Amino acid sequence: MVFREPLEEIIRRRYSVRTYNGKPIQKQVQEEIVEYIKSLSSPFPAKPSFKLIETDLSEGGARLGTYGMIKNASYYIVSQVTDEPYAIEALGYELEKLILFLTTLNLGTCWLGGTFKRSEIWRALGESERAFIPAITPVGYYERKDLRENLIRGLVRADSRKPWETLFFDGDFRALLTPEKAGHYAFPLEMVRLGPSASNKQPWRLVRESGRYHFFEQKTPRYSDMFNFDMQSIDMGIAACHFHLAAMEKGLGGKFELDAAPQLALPENTVYKFSWIPD
Repeated sequence: MVFREPLEEIIRRRYSVRTYNGKPIQKQVQEEIVEYIKSLSSPFPAKPSFKLIETDLSEGGARLGTYGMIKNASYYIVSQVTDEPYAIEALGYELEKLILFLTTLNLGTCWLGGTFKRSEIWRALGESERAFIPAITPVGYYERKDLRENLIRGLVRADSRKPWETLFFDGDFRALLTPEKAGHYAFPLEMVRLGPSASNKQPWRLVRESGRYHFFEQKTPRYSDMFNFDMQSIDMGIAACHFHLAAMEKGLGGKFELDAAPQLALPENTVYKFSWIPD
């Protein structure tokens, strides 16, 4: 197994926790998180960095504002990337893998892309120049979902996922790929389907062609206009992470390639991202 327990159990158990109990993370667990961060890698050429930051719930902690979206988180993990190809996808892949690891430690997390105060993050990092920070996640202990959390989850339809027939295709975008046709790859595809995404828009579209799995991003028009990067590229990194970890767990060998685009007619607002090439 990739983690201490089956991947599907972790993915299904993880959810976006917005309310925490404020208890500090034990020192030993903090050290385990830092060591795991050092081990992170992705199939993409860019290398993001991550830092665990204590909040002002404890003496000497940093003040990190999230516009009321997160309450009582004792720590945050802050991501940083440089402006280079596939930097955002690499961040999505590595931070999602880290979030799944944190789930095995019974710690809550929540992907945050635009709902945090970057000025406070920069101050906490002590950076002389303003770092490029696409996303962060709170980290901490939690108990049960309260009314506020359930309301937010309902508003964003957090527990719903698109059906197979809208996400996975066989040969081109006109023919559907069913779980039966996918065979051994039905599991990695289902893990992609269950993945989190910004505003739960699930922009990933996969086409199987000659045994290869090509990943496309179905862009939501104007969705990323408020940011200085394509927010949905994070989602594509998350999809790659789920697919790759699931393939490894099932012993399905292969690798990602970035320039293996098939010659296909593409639906509107759809762009090629990368491909999985089986051994």
